[in-house]
Amino acid sequence: MLRRTFLTTAAAIPLASPSLAQPATSRTLKMVPQANLTSLDPIWTTANITRNHGYMVYDTLYGTDAEFRPQPQMAEGHVTEDDGRRVTITLRQGPRFHDGEPVRAADCVASIARWMKRSPMGQKLEEFTDAVEADGDRRIVFRLKRPFPLLIAALGQVSNSPPFIMPERLARTDPFQQVRETVGSGPFRFVAREFNSGSLVVYERNPARRA
Repeated sequence: MLRRTFLTTAAAIPLASPSLAQPATSRTLKMVPQANLTSLDPIWTTANITRNHGYMVYDTLYGTDAEFRPQPQMAEGHVTEDDGRRVTITLRQGPRFHDGEPVRAADCVASIARWMKRSPMGQKLEEFTDAVEADGDRRIVFRLKRPFPLLIAALGQVSNSPPFIMPERLARTDPFQQVRETVGSGPFRFVAREFNSGSLVVYERNPARRA
């Protein structure tokens, strides 16, 4: 299990230096990404490096398996009613953001609403949507104008930009303005105090997630 992950730019590594083997007990991975991480908001930009950063920090309601089928991730599952015009997604019990706050349906609703303003798939989904609402803390309800068969696939898409779930207070940021604080519920926690764009990005494993 890796506790810390470092992303460094090629310019920050002296290429002439010999590679030193890490001790067997090391729990640190260092890597060089294909670009500098300049924006931390994977909804605001479609840059691959920011999307990759998003997958380190955030989680999504659905993921995509090796055969490109959507599978529940933060979601426990979903129910489709009213001839496909009402879809209710239930959250798993227990997920928390890195600041300790529980993940609620209201966080998901705000995150999806922001994503629908920027993502081409989200924009198409919005055309079919009357409302996305929280029904308590664990249920997200899509009320659709007409059925949208790709809804679950859209929530599990892996291309730019996935519908990452942020705390409601951050997801309410104008979708055309960058979110400046990075708080997710994903496998790694972003270490803001060590971030130096173009030089160093540090993540620590989320202790609330299983190995």
